[in-house]
Amino acid sequence: MANILSKLKTSLSKPFASFIVQQQQSWINNPVYTQEKVLKKLINKAMHTSFGRAHQFDSIRSFDDFKKNVPVRDYEGLRTYIDHTVAGKSDVLWPGVPLYFAKTSGTTSGTKFIPITKASIPYHINSARNALLSYIYDQNKPEFINGKMIFLSGSPVMNRTNGILTGRLSGIVNHHVPQYLRTNQLPTYETNCMEDWEEKVDKIVEETMYQDMTLISGIPPWVQMYFDRLMDKSGKPIGELFPNLQLMVHGGVNFKPYKRKLFESIGREVDAIETYPASEGFFAYQDRQSAQDLLLLLNNGMYYEFIPMDEFHDEHPRRLRLDEVKEGVNYALIINSNAGLWGYSIGDTIKFTSINPYRIVVTGRTKHFISAFGEHVIAEEVEKAMNAALEQFPSIRIVEFTVAPQVTPHTGLPLHEWFVEFEHQPIDLNAFEQAIDTALCQLNSYYDDLITGSVLRKLVIVPLRSDAFKDYMKSKGKLGGQNKVPRLSNNRKIADELLHFSRQ
Repeated sequence: MANILSKLKTSLSKPFASFIVQQQQSWINNPVYTQEKVLKKLINKAMHTSFGRAHQFDSIRSFDDFKKNVPVRDYEGLRTYIDHTVAGKSDVLWPGVPLYFAKTSGTTSGTKFIPITKASIPYHINSARNALLSYIYDQNKPEFINGKMIFLSGSPVMNRTNGILTGRLSGIVNHHVPQYLRTNQLPTYETNCMEDWEEKVDKIVEETMYQDMTLISGIPPWVQMYFDRLMDKSGKPIGELFPNLQLMVHGGVNFKPYKRKLFESIGREVDAIETYPASEGFFAYQDRQSAQDLLLLLNNGMYYEFIPMDEFHDEHPRRLRLDEVKEGVNYALIINSNAGLWGYSIGDTIKFTSINPYRIVVTGRTKHFISAFGEHVIAEEVEKAMNAALEQFPSIRIVEFTVAPQVTPHTGLPLHEWFVEFEHQPIDLNAFEQAIDTALCQLNSYYDDLITGSVLRKLVIVPLRSDAFKDYMKSKGKLGGQNKVPRLSNNRKIADELLHFSRQ
């Protein structure tokens, strides 16, 4: 009977995948019209909310009207409205009250409560489903749905904030896993509720080691931690433990710095899907294996705006519609959503790789850059520089890294310090530093000018001891789940704390 059900599930997934992909073509082929329709619907729905009345939604007839009435804000800018919503008031940002609050940790705002509404939650769930269905359609490989699937996520335990269920996004989504997948889902609910990440990973290892795992989902560094524990306990590579492992689903950080080690742990390459979810919405996913960019979801209850990053900190930056963007330009992503977020800067930067259809790559964070000397180095550039150097030195393996400026070194010119945890150390650290520096100069002309003009000196790597980043995150109470180390910072807050984990 089980075999019959598995075959039935596999056979049904193909036509369903085809149906969903064909359905998507309607908005892919009409992107601007789709977005205009979304904006009109959002404005009409929220017209009689506190926010809608305060910003004259009833007078808005165009995007230009909308821009005049609704400024761009971050969480702090919307905080008064969000605080009223958290206090239990109705019809503030969106009709009624939220279904959930997704609780996140902000660097400047402390704990943030992001509303998730009855209107927005289906898009979180269906987008994750559609990412898998797009893969099935693209590769004609539905077999993974019959095996066990592991989702390395935060605890699904929720509290109530003035009657509204509150928890981590991954925990909220866990309550909405479709029934047909629940029998395949690991770890168990009880294990998923564990708060101590290291104990949780050990328990997940126990529960999954002898299972037929076919899909593994999570943020890459925490998936690697899970792999390491599995291999330590079993003495076997992941691919031998899970011979039918077919697919990795990842997001949150750039996959490329972790890809080689993850696949070495498995013993072979497997297919991988990148997704771009956040508490504020599900924005994009990789819908084809032939390229690494992501399909921007235009019919997902969100109207997008884009601010060129070289104007982002200006007093009056341009706010562009979808049809005004260009390929290869770094933009700050602004959303207006059916969760009641208006002119909301989510803090991410993206680039378009294609405008037919609209496809993107995530390049970093608006607040994660280094420009202590006007170089404006971004996450995409440091990751590309590191990857270029690793290709030159294939024997070197890294676990994790982050970058910060050193404005007042004890001796010599200012510089960028790269804090790197190595699995396999460079034989010649200076040559490896030079390879990264050369690549970064090629990627960022401002940095190159500062180096050649002797305003900065060549970057320096600070090697960190084993488990440095894990121990640092643990010291901050941010080990595991959806937490991640910023790739770079324009200050020394993280860098100075990481100095305590340097190799002596």
